[in-house]
Amino acid sequence: MKTLLKTCLTAVLIVAATSCGKDNYDRPESHFSGKVVYNGQAIGVRGSNGAVRLQFWQDGYELSTAINVYVTQDGSYSSILFDGVYKLVAVNGTGPWVSAQDTVIVTVNGNTQKDYEVTPYYTLSNIDYSITGNILNASFDITGVTADRAIEYVALMVNKTQFVDFGDGTHVNWVRVPDVTPGRVTLQLDVANDIAEQKALYARVGLKIVGIGEGIYDTGVYKIK
Repeated sequence: MKTLLKTCLTAVLIVAATSCGKDNYDRPESHFSGKVVYNGQAIGVRGSNGAVRLQFWQDGYELSTAINVYVTQDGSYSSILFDGVYKLVAVNGTGPWVSAQDTVIVTVNGNTQKDYEVTPYYTLSNIDYSITGNILNASFDITGVTADRAIEYVALMVNKTQFVDFGDGTHVNWVRVPDVTPGRVTLQLDVANDIAEQKALYARVGLKIVGIGEGIYDTGVYKIK
């Protein structure tokens, strides 16, 4: 009986030691950050659904899997990683830019910053917002970068949170204008009811590209109230 108890106790101690060993693995501590950019300028994207993402890959591991890093509204991203050499790639079809972007080699050593260059179909710049009475005005420049895709529409949207985009539940009011060509565009939206009904209200402009699921947006939002 004593032998059986001693054997059982030894087994419990071995399991406990193994469990503690697993719990004591080092955790990643290096902070990696950057922005998706074109010619050094950040690209605004939808930030409410986590659809726009990049991936880290690391060679030399038997069970190598991708580490997703999600792009936020202002085009920025961040992740906590182990030090090492990674391949940073875009996930085709998840962003408002040309697919098959370059693979970027990133050496993470402590806090590391590296932007990721893409080729968007269009860019938005010189964005101005203003309120005249109950009319919200937005003016911006559209510049074509590639000739592969036409503009489906541009939009001026407002929402009760700082997440403002084309998605369901992420705008309470908007105006869409189709068949727009590159150049200076001005949009207007009556926000009288929105100002009266919402405790907070934010505006943002965006551009939808034909055949591309994700739009391109202002990197920021305009606070109305």
